[in-house]
Amino acid sequence: MDAPGTTTDALAFAGAGTLAALVAAGDVSARELVELSLARIDATQPLLNAFRCVRHDAALREADAIDCARRHGESLPLLGVPVAIKDDMDLAGEATPFGCDGDFAPRTADGEVARRLRAAGAIIVGKTTTPELGQWPFTEGPAFGATRNPWAPGHTPGGSSGGSAAAVAAGLVPVAVGSDGAGSVRIPAAWTHLVGVKPQRGRISPWPEHDPFHGLTCIGPLARTTLDAALLLDVLAGSRPGDLHRPPAPGEPYVRAAQRDPGRLRIALSLRIPFSAAPARLDAAVRSRVLWIAGVLADLGHDVEIADPTYGLIGASFIPRAMNGLGVWADDRVEQPERLDERTRHAIAVGRRLRPLLGAARALERPLRRQVGRIFRDFDVVLAPTTATPPPAIGAIDGLGGWATDKVMVAACPYAWPWNVLGWPAVNVPAGLTDEGLPVGAQLLGRDGSEPLLFALATQLEAVEGWAELQPPVGASSSALRVVA
Repeated sequence: MDAPGTTTDALAFAGAGTLAALVAAGDVSARELVELSLARIDATQPLLNAFRCVRHDAALREADAIDCARRHGESLPLLGVPVAIKDDMDLAGEATPFGCDGDFAPRTADGEVARRLRAAGAIIVGKTTTPELGQWPFTEGPAFGATRNPWAPGHTPGGSSGGSAAAVAAGLVPVAVGSDGAGSVRIPAAWTHLVGVKPQRGRISPWPEHDPFHGLTCIGPLARTTLDAALLLDVLAGSRPGDLHRPPAPGEPYVRAAQRDPGRLRIALSLRIPFSAAPARLDAAVRSRVLWIAGVLADLGHDVEIADPTYGLIGASFIPRAMNGLGVWADDRVEQPERLDERTRHAIAVGRRLRPLLGAARALERPLRRQVGRIFRDFDVVLAPTTATPPPAIGAIDGLGGWATDKVMVAACPYAWPWNVLGWPAVNVPAGLTDEGLPVGAQLLGRDGSEPLLFALATQLEAVEGWAELQPPVGASSSALRVVA
């Protein structure tokens, strides 16, 4: 199975671009890569629980078709690469329960994400776990149990794209797709030592969804390296007829932009919590790691100064859209709402009562962009913590009521959501491990259309920090997998 000069473990962590090149050269087959991915998923599923469904037979059939196409000269950017998608995205033949319990009919067509992945030669090996309707930064729920962190299985990988993050971090797939409505790509990326990208709103078509969570939610890549994240965004980016948000296409591929020198940048270091409806403070360990990243950036020649965006009443735009979005999804997709968590049902009810505020909430976007965007008169990028704490223990919200659950969420994750209101790009970069071995992250925040700059800066950081060289205890070696199995 191993390509020349590789081991099975090395293949598992080789990265999407490298694997696609190996398949294209005939050094390894798509079937071999898919078999390796499926074996690693099966070995870790009892512990990590990263997948809601696994496509064993279908993925192998598709791998055989890819191998046949390669022999006939096919060349594609993700040729034969196993990938995973979050279970809020449609895949023909599979249900889309979005973390919920109950009966869900298989979808009859691929969503745009699955269609673009297939068109790029990728093989979707399964759909990953997510909490009910993506509402918590912890991937746990009555429908599937708890998804665990490969770095510390007693802790959450975060959410709501926690299954996708755990799968990439543990080397089950080289890249995966998540969605980010309040940090749901960046938070699990921070807590599993990954690059996680929330692109410009509309950069990736959400079809068949029209405007998920009233414009808060964007689809984004999770990867171990910046170049793999850029490659996945290149594959996924683009609009289709009927999309509400259609940002201009970038001037060049993101992979190329990611390899450019970003130049000397003015970077605002912002540690202030934007807005908090419940008590929240920055943990000392996270603060230390973010300050480390700030120091690395300064050593690279960038001008780093402490400065905070003016967020104002940005929560007034977020809360009605987020809470009403739960009810919109439930009305459209959930056949048995009585089987939802009591906290979910309560949040849906509150969201429906807030529906009259949606117009005003959306109207706030333009003045908020002007207000927050003033910081870009003096700075090119904002550096901020991705979360306020390291990853909490599994079960942190078990048995809690709605308000108590909200307080736990706010205390851990008060930093990421404002950029969802604005619709602007953000990239989580690994910031290292705490003394307890728990990953934390920092986010690079830009204004509209700034993905190329953020990728270039992240690549420059990665060249110094070498974050992809670290691998978690679960998944780092075949012997560890045998112990897990």
